[in-house]
Amino acid sequence: MTEVSKRYGDRTVLDRVSFTVRPGEKVGVVGDNGSGKSTLLRLLAGRETPDNGTLTVRAPGGIGHLAQTLDLPASARVGDAVHRALADLRALESRIRAAEAALGTAGPAGLDEYAALVAEFEVRGGHDADRRVATTLRRLGERTGLDRDRRLGTLSGGQRSRLALAATLAAAPELLLLDEPTNDLDDEAVAWLEDHLRRHRGTVVAATHDRAFLDRVTPTVLEVDHDRHTVRRHGDGYAGYLVAKAAERARWAREHEQWRAETARQERLARANIGLLAEIPRTGPRSFSGAGAFRARSRAHGTQSRIRNARERLQRLAEHPVPPPPQPLRFTARIDQATEEPATATVLDGVRVDGRLDIPSLRLAPGERLLVTGPNGAGKTTLLRVLAGELTPDSGTVQRPSRVGFLRQSVPYDATRDARSLLAAFAAGRPGHPDEHAADLLALGLFRAAELTVPVRDLSAGRRRRLELARLVTAGPLDLLLLDEPTNHLDPALVEDIEAALAHYTGTLVVATHDRVIRERFQGTRLTL
Repeated sequence: MTEVSKRYGDRTVLDRVSFTVRPGEKVGVVGDNGSGKSTLLRLLAGRETPDNGTLTVRAPGGIGHLAQTLDLPASARVGDAVHRALADLRALESRIRAAEAALGTAGPAGLDEYAALVAEFEVRGGHDADRRVATTLRRLGERTGLDRDRRLGTLSGGQRSRLALAATLAAAPELLLLDEPTNDLDDEAVAWLEDHLRRHRGTVVAATHDRAFLDRVTPTVLEVDHDRHTVRRHGDGYAGYLVAKAAERARWAREHEQWRAETARQERLARANIGLLAEIPRTGPRSFSGAGAFRARSRAHGTQSRIRNARERLQRLAEHPVPPPPQPLRFTARIDQATEEPATATVLDGVRVDGRLDIPSLRLAPGERLLVTGPNGAGKTTLLRVLAGELTPDSGTVQRPSRVGFLRQSVPYDATRDARSLLAAFAAGRPGHPDEHAADLLALGLFRAAELTVPVRDLSAGRRRRLELARLVTAGPLDLLLLDEPTNHLDPALVEDIEAALAHYTGTLVVATHDRVIRERFQGTRLTL
């Protein structure tokens, strides 16, 4: 890509983006939801065209594009999805048949073309592609396979995702463009996928929030910047990306301190010279003339010049301020404060919810940490909603502390209809005018000032997730903190910040997550549903 831009209406997604991916390179694409990762992959796949700039994709062995959703109607069949993913191979096979039919009259060039087509088809395992779809599906966790005549509308979201991924991989293209490939996969399936992609002889470009995947598969990271609409390249894998982000924050802090110091220096210069100017006599007696008068005028002129220079410099500094870097995220607990009464224990006794949850007994002492894992539909979200008091169990009793914070997997209302501004939604239920809370929100570094007036309905899922996170970390002391899939829709650097904040939280913590890094690092009690 060279100076590529992409806009949708008046919304700029990518602005003069330039980068190169080398043949055989494994690249991870990171960024918040809505930052432009999927757009980037669609451009590379040829599904969309840039508004300007130059885009060149060379993949003689074909391109496979896995979108986040299977773009087929519910009435389509499993076989239709497979056929679409294998369309490139089907077209290659048709060309082979056409070239084969013309062999009787073909010259040397025609024979060479036929031989090249057959070689490419064999290299990609064209004869075996349909069987590979079924084999790959089993590797991805679909143990019983899927009937080719089954309608897509009868499949779960996870089954549709696994079908699309299996068919894309089975086509064995040279260039794989994968959008969130680890979604809806269990640990065993993800391990197989990571090994498969590491061994892939072609190029892989994968947009993902999965930090473990980035660490194990992609030596190169492309970061799509939501604010600047640009793409930055980081080497040395996921670890190198984190080092670069830390260095960026340190540089930001240093530049802010330099800006503050220079502003203070220019203010001192202006004040000092204004004071000096006041001490210089404006005029002398009528009979006074000569060198003394000339020196007084010269000193006054020089002082005025220094005042003017300082003021001009201050104006330039004010017009181009360097704001302070974001404050570290921090979840506070009431039991941190010696003057407060300690929080009570969290206890569930014989809790059942309509076949979705059955907890005979669960007790969490104040400050205890619990990790909840299990497949989709096992009841993780139901458990957290019971603990939060949002859902009353069909039977059993629940005891919880008085102050509970809950980061939900999704907002509990239709955010696509919410006309409130981002700032108004952040300030909802808090005293004073929303403008009084702007500084607190901006200090977190989760949003830019220009975003405060954007309606919630126009925010991406990632931005709405940041809004919920901002409300939670500024809610005040919490005795019980409930996090449901806290890494969803957030870029890896922010997820690392959240983990750092949780490490210092001293209240009772319950986390439900599929995130492998959180599970590997977690220290506390574990509950598998």
